[in-house]
Amino acid sequence: MRLLLFGPPGVGKGTQAKLLANEFQIPHVSTGDLLRAAVAEGTDLGRKAKVIMDAGKLVPDDVMIGIVRDVLNSPKAKKGFILDGFPRTLNQARALTQIFGELGIRTYQVLNIEVDNEEIIQRLSSRLMCRNDGKIYNTETENVVAGSPCPDCGGVLYQRDDDKPETVRRRLEVYHTLTSPVLKYYEDLGVEHTVNGMDSVEDVNLNIKRILQSAEAQ
Repeated sequence: MRLLLFGPPGVGKGTQAKLLANEFQIPHVSTGDLLRAAVAEGTDLGRKAKVIMDAGKLVPDDVMIGIVRDVLNSPKAKKGFILDGFPRTLNQARALTQIFGELGIRTYQVLNIEVDNEEIIQRLSSRLMCRNDGKIYNTETENVVAGSPCPDCGGVLYQRDDDKPETVRRRLEVYHTLTSPVLKYYEDLGVEHTVNGMDSVEDVNLNIKRILQSAEAQ
């Protein structure tokens, strides 16, 4: 399985990626993980990325593309991968197509998880994080409020600034503006599929696997 996973924050990408990665025994590769791994391993591109990030700047396309090329060419991605958070721009998508050509990757699928914007805002604005261990709780499904102790370790629970409704709205606007042309690019290539992320975790997972099985059979 070679899968490119799309969807704004709050649609359940991480949950679905974890389920698929465990079932199919392939790595879930996120942009953040790629950067941290490259920096930790001290690769040439990792050292470049560290200098840029330490200066508080965004990692440019050429560095990110190089890091993605390295990880997709590594032994851990030999049996497949779930790529999450890349490509984010049309330039990155075209570069990834070139990388696939270089590596002899001919079949892959793009999965876009869709959830209504208001539902995403509701989901994210209901999240609280523990300052101590980073564990996430939900004010609607668990008996917690901001400022209360973490049920697990006793740390203080708080709402992250980027989970506040006004910030989430801005994040969604940026996401949709950036990814619309990218999804159109993959739609034109005939590899883009959309799944309804409003269903339960189990139903979304089943629908994803049905889509992938159907695409593989074609």
